Amino acid sequence: MNEYSLKYGCNPNQKPARIFMADGSDLPVEILNGRPGYINFLDAFNSWQLVKEIRENTGYVAATSFKHVSPTSAAIGKKLTPSLKKACFVDDIEGLDDSPLACAYARARGTDRMSSFGDFIALSDECDETTAKIVAREVSDGIIAPGYSPKALEILKGKRKGAYNIVKIDKDYVPAEIERKQVYGVTFEQGRNNFKIDKTLLNNVVTKNKDLPEEKAIDLIISLITLKYTQSNSVCFAADGQAIGVGAGQQSRIHCTRLAAQKADLWHLRQHEKVLSLQFAEGVGRPEKNNIIDLYLSDDADEVLAEGEWQKNFAVRPAPFTREEKAEYLAGISGVSLGSDAFFPFADNIERAHRSGVTYVAEPGGSVRDDLVIEAADRHNMVMAFTGMRLFHH
Repeated sequence: MNEYSLKYGCNPNQKPARIFMADGSDLPVEILNGRPGYINFLDAFNSWQLVKEIRENTGYVAATSFKHVSPTSAAIGKKLTPSLKKACFVDDIEGLDDSPLACAYARARGTDRMSSFGDFIALSDECDETTAKIVAREVSDGIIAPGYSPKALEILKGKRKGAYNIVKIDKDYVPAEIERKQVYGVTFEQGRNNFKIDKTLLNNVVTKNKDLPEEKAIDLIISLITLKYTQSNSVCFAADGQAIGVGAGQQSRIHCTRLAAQKADLWHLRQHEKVLSLQFAEGVGRPEKNNIIDLYLSDDADEVLAEGEWQKNFAVRPAPFTREEKAEYLAGISGVSLGSDAFFPFADNIERAHRSGVTYVAEPGGSVRDDLVIEAADRHNMVMAFTGMRLFHH
């Protein structure tokens, strides 16, 4: 099959729509179930490249959760702590520790659950039964992987009343070196971004502190590969083998950093004992729990804690999580990694990152104010590598 007809393009008024191979060759995908749309395939092909590269350059299985052509998170298959399992809503999944792929997706989905609602999933390896069980109970539009076990495929086919989008991709497919797209009837052409992101990219450490542990180097690689497939401008925080905060598509880099930092802070706060011990009212569903937690951690907590409201959300009224308590908890966070798809033009990005526990930084360098950025990193005893490579993606 070298062509697949789509229901419509980005919007219902954009018809006709299709994906096809211009050279007449077969498409590198097989649709096993459902009818993926235009945006589904944009997410599928971008997300597949991301997990494929993380797998190749870290040696770990990988998963990502995509929404509107940017990742909400990406993660490798490291086991979750008991508190992280609870924060990611997977503490009841039997056999989770025995499936690195399920651990990877549990992390990716659990990082930014608000943004992941209705995601498109990519897995670096064959989808197993445990991973499928997690996917089956989440609100998701579809999945792409190089294969599916018979039991996993059976589980996934039962999702969304049998209409769940399941795509199998040829893991050995190599795209053409030149890529093209049209905007306003004009054809754009460029070479594919085949730049390899591995540990050698982190050799040029420009700060006084040059101690970059192996696991932190992996976090930086995950961050940079995630940025490679995130709409620019973009900044990505990473920790413990996963992207924990992605700031995408902002015109200002400091806005990217603030957005990513806020998401990273929420990821940490969700693992606080006050959140893990919340007792929800009977009948409150998984998506609703996530929304309630988000409000509980915000400055609008009264929306779920006020008299007459808390009874709808909780079996027992929780104590407020004060701004001072949150600040004290976050002040104890350190060892977070941060990647940027282009240089930091001002030191304010470093200052904001420091407040969210960043210790390790990778950015291209090349700003006229590099000296001020390095000075700020040194002031906070950070390790910062200049990669020399911009990673814009549009």
